[in-house]
Amino acid sequence: MNIPVIAFFNNKGRGGNTSMVYHLSWMFADFGLRVLAVDLDPQANLTAALLDENRLEEIVPGNGHPLTVFGSILPCIQGKAEIAEVHIEPITDNLGLIPGDIALSSFEDQLSGVWAKCLSGDHSAEQPIRVTSALFRVVQQAGERYQANVILVDMGPNLGAINRAALIASDFVVLPVGTDFVSIQGLRYLGPSLRRWRREWQERLSRNPIFDFPLPSGMMNPLGYIVMRHTIRLDRPMKAFKHWMALIPSIYREFVLGDTSEMHINIDTDPNGIANLKDYHSLMFLAQEARKPMFDLRPADGALGAHSYAVAEASKDFQMVARKIALRAGLGDLP
Repeated sequence: MNIPVIAFFNNKGRGGNTSMVYHLSWMFADFGLRVLAVDLDPQANLTAALLDENRLEEIVPGNGHPLTVFGSILPCIQGKAEIAEVHIEPITDNLGLIPGDIALSSFEDQLSGVWAKCLSGDHSAEQPIRVTSALFRVVQQAGERYQANVILVDMGPNLGAINRAALIASDFVVLPVGTDFVSIQGLRYLGPSLRRWRREWQERLSRNPIFDFPLPSGMMNPLGYIVMRHTIRLDRPMKAFKHWMALIPSIYREFVLGDTSEMHINIDTDPNGIANLKDYHSLMFLAQEARKPMFDLRPADGALGAHSYAVAEASKDFQMVARKIALRAGLGDLP
């Protein structure tokens, strides 16, 4: 049985993908789950957040990129039969990482080129399908070896072929959403792409013979959205903030779920909403400096006074988010 894969996806830069994967990886691990975090963003921000500078320098790509995700798929890129053994970087006893790599961006053109060839309906589709599904085998092979309970995937902010392959490899998708015009427009484009990619992958599976390597179902079921309430600037009226926030439930329902029925749902009671998170601006800076999640900050890290209260609030918030996602993804009740 495949290990559940949850992708965090927002096609707007600085939309909260990396922050959510980072903090939820720690929180799921704190709950006792074995968590594999996978950095499929070529910018590798998740890797930089989880590893210190000395270790980053040690895994800087050498011959064959053996310690990064790119090294795992390199044989498949080169036309060989399968992926290489996946390196898992230990973070804690319950948290492992497949490190990202800027070289992954070079995979984009090949993934784009083989997509149409997956439709041939005969054995000439074998290599195109093998390439398209390589990321699936990377995360599942590593997850099985790590004995993970869940795999969390960080992705870059675009609708390119790498993200399509990453989503095909995923069972579930969580969408962090900002409260601004660009984020709302991002949902309008992202939702139809998700549904189209799911449909197109199902068509490719149905038209081809059974191959001797595992393939993903490509269901990428939306689990819901998380509202990321970034600081309201002085030049941004509260009225505009509330306007965009109020639009999220209907935009998500129509463009992500394909439900065009007319109904008004308040964002605070929308069943598709997972959480409306507060702004943790100053706390986030402390966490980055201490190289730990916000909810693990201590007075020695500078979490004093109001910051100590914010740490407790962040802990409650991320516990709630982790519990909701676990239930929706079939991981069961967390303690």
